[in-house]
Amino acid sequence: MPTAYKNLIDGEMIETADTLDVVNPANEEVIGVVPACGRDELDRAVAAARRAFRTWSKTPIEERRQAVQAVAKIISDNHEELYRLLTSEQGKPHGQAKGEILGAAYMAGNQATLELEDEINEDSDTRLSRTRRVPVGVVGGIVPWNFPVMMAMQKIAPAMLSGCTIVLKPSPFTPLATLRLAELIKDAMPAGVVNIITGEDALGPMITGHPDIDKITFTGSTATGKKIMEGASADLKRITLELGGNDAAIVLPDADVEKVAEKLFWSSFSNAGQVCIASKRIYIHEDIYDELSAAIAEYAKGVTVGDGSQQGTGVGPIQNRKQFERVCELIQDARDNGYKFLLGGDTDPSGSGYYVPITILDNPPEDARIVAEEQFGPVMPLMKFSTEEEVLERANNSEYGLAGSVWTRDTDRGVKLAEQMETGTVWINESQHLSPFAPFGGHKQSGFGAEYGKEGLLEFTYPQVITVNKKAMA
Repeated sequence: MPTAYKNLIDGEMIETADTLDVVNPANEEVIGVVPACGRDELDRAVAAARRAFRTWSKTPIEERRQAVQAVAKIISDNHEELYRLLTSEQGKPHGQAKGEILGAAYMAGNQATLELEDEINEDSDTRLSRTRRVPVGVVGGIVPWNFPVMMAMQKIAPAMLSGCTIVLKPSPFTPLATLRLAELIKDAMPAGVVNIITGEDALGPMITGHPDIDKITFTGSTATGKKIMEGASADLKRITLELGGNDAAIVLPDADVEKVAEKLFWSSFSNAGQVCIASKRIYIHEDIYDELSAAIAEYAKGVTVGDGSQQGTGVGPIQNRKQFERVCELIQDARDNGYKFLLGGDTDPSGSGYYVPITILDNPPEDARIVAEEQFGPVMPLMKFSTEEEVLERANNSEYGLAGSVWTRDTDRGVKLAEQMETGTVWINESQHLSPFAPFGGHKQSGFGAEYGKEGLLEFTYPQVITVNKKAMA
């Protein structure tokens, strides 16, 4: 019997007459039933957030900080229950699910240490001018299915710390761990500060267009991000958009093949490739291309694809059928065009569970769909390059600009190359590392605004300048 979950509105866990089924992607069995909220429930949640904002925004930041840290501790204390639940709905192996849950606690706890200090603009004999930060108001948060708990806290923590209140919508594919979290944290802050509601995709546009929501923070596809930006324009809502990526990894000829092979593999295949900052285009210098491509393929042969709840699984299923079918379509397109596979390339859309075998392509052309499009699955195209000028042109020839990486023993050379990449983040000799103290955001069509760090916190505030004329009343 699937477990029934409730939504969090105004400090209470509520049910609805209409519900949604949640499916385990490893076996396609229904494992949970969640509320299917509509306009009425959204209005209740927004009204609760608006009421709570009146007092929460005036609560001293130290008290808000303590509340965020309390939430982080609750996540950490309950991580075992949460990561097992996360695997059952998302599909990622237990080790990766545990990393997400503990990572959410770590990131939230450290974001809570950030400050919102006043800034003195002028302090002269005539005038004192300072800028203070004031909370934007009620935030609407929309979360994707690939990292549901991490992305939820990526929005909840800075909203709470800044003095905002939030109405959060998890993906209908992966709401369970977030709703269990809602139940665990509901008493860690006043009623209405955090509200979490579930529903079909139609609930997203309702949130974006709601007149009493002041800011939207969204993580998801670029196509949906454009619709959100358009919807938010009606009343000039503030927006933060973390969107798609087609991240390039550039491997220079001096790279240590033995060390790089394993790291590059996981930079692409962690979470079955369903990571916005995964390495999705691997450019390897021609001097080491054959050796490194063979080493990556050999390492991949030892990684098990299967149910994330089973010991020894390294790569789990694709999270949902729609994405599974899209990845299969991209692989079939590569086969139809005669591209060479070093590994994988066979899919079975009719089987039980959304499994795609680890697939590595050998030097497909730059205009291949498997290269030009964001795969968001366990697929790695390896491409050969000759010069740095050439590879930079190819890496930057994308509508996306989220992240990228450079792999080399010469870090100074790597940094010079990184500075010419048109992305918001570039790593040298690693991938997918995010810090609570550093801003994360995309260039081009990979996003708008930033998350994490001081810049991410400021996204939830307005600047207010107060100027005192010292001599006007003298």
